Amino acid sequence: MRFAWPAAAPHVSSALFERYCSLRSRLLMSQKFQHLASKIPISRGIARKSSGDVFDLVAGFVYSQILLACVQLRLFDHLSSGTQTLDGLAQLMGLRPDAAQRLLAGAAALGLVTSLRDNRYCLGFRGAAIAGNAGVMRMIEHHSLFYADMADPVALLRGEVKASNLSQYWSYCVEDPHRLTGSDVAGYTQLMSQSQALVSGQILDAYPVGKHHKILDIGGGEGTFLLSAAERAPHLEMTLFDVPAVAERARKNFEARGLNSRATAIGGDFFLDPLPQGADLISLVRIVHDHDDDAVMQLLRRLRQVIAPGGALLIAEPMAGADRAAAVGDAYFNFYLMAMGSGRARTAAVIGQMLVAAGFEGVAQRKTNLPLQCSLVIAHVDAKKRKANLTS
Repeated sequence: MRFAWPAAAPHVSSALFERYCSLRSRLLMSQKFQHLASKIPISRGIARKSSGDVFDLVAGFVYSQILLACVQLRLFDHLSSGTQTLDGLAQLMGLRPDAAQRLLAGAAALGLVTSLRDNRYCLGFRGAAIAGNAGVMRMIEHHSLFYADMADPVALLRGEVKASNLSQYWSYCVEDPHRLTGSDVAGYTQLMSQSQALVSGQILDAYPVGKHHKILDIGGGEGTFLLSAAERAPHLEMTLFDVPAVAERARKNFEARGLNSRATAIGGDFFLDPLPQGADLISLVRIVHDHDDDAVMQLLRRLRQVIAPGGALLIAEPMAGADRAAAVGDAYFNFYLMAMGSGRARTAAVIGQMLVAAGFEGVAQRKTNLPLQCSLVIAHVDAKKRKANLTS
């Protein structure tokens, strides 16, 4: 089963929108029009911004590599304690002063550092935000694998990249889950755990898990989301289900936090092995977009069979087709998941269609404070009086 990609402009007449797009393209392709727009005061600002936006698309890879170099050379760490001189930073990073100055100039242009008098530097607005989040810095370093897979995007699109770096990194994509060892899963589970803290907060701020009695977290990794949920809802019984090697890491985390009496970690393949029954809340945190449509439908139908009557299913992940999040979902995640070997970013409306097809009811979207990190779709069983409330 394949669920349709969203239309580009669902609220506009298709024929009218096509005519508008055709006229717009003819005008913007005209060098005469471009020259005229840059001269007229009323359109000059728009022309300059558009020109800058196009250049940013061309230079985007360079920007990302400057950021990666800053993280790999621990520039943000070196500046975390206060200002540093150019020569001091060059020595700390193991670079020649001219190379350090080039990196610092680029980082300053991107808002990562701030250039002060006398060749001194401090953290910039963006750099400070990154320096305060170990998970973000770990994710930036991880992206060196993705950049290598994107070295030939046409080959990736044509399926000519047979063993991508990301498919090897996310070992559950290519291996039997029961055969994975602790060393196989250590890298990606730690990465997900570090980046999960911010996502967990967004979910728990948007949805009151405390009104439930028992939660089943599918693909819950080392248990980061459930550990956060445990703090918000001290009465909540918790079960985590993930591949055996990952579930063992979660079990140890539960034990270390003194949660053995109400938290259980079960290992298995959630597409094939029996799933725990009776939870009145089931969570899928950054799971659905990892899988193709047929696999998602298989999982949703299985969850419909084990959820408690009156229960709710919570899907939380970055979603496509919504304002600025469109660049994250439609561009970034779609290519990341293609390199990984499975999955795609979906709109909340498409996820809702899949939930209804799997037998859920009362589907609704819950907005979070930071939709770039994740959005929520909630579905229920035995909720006939609830009306669907989805945005595309």
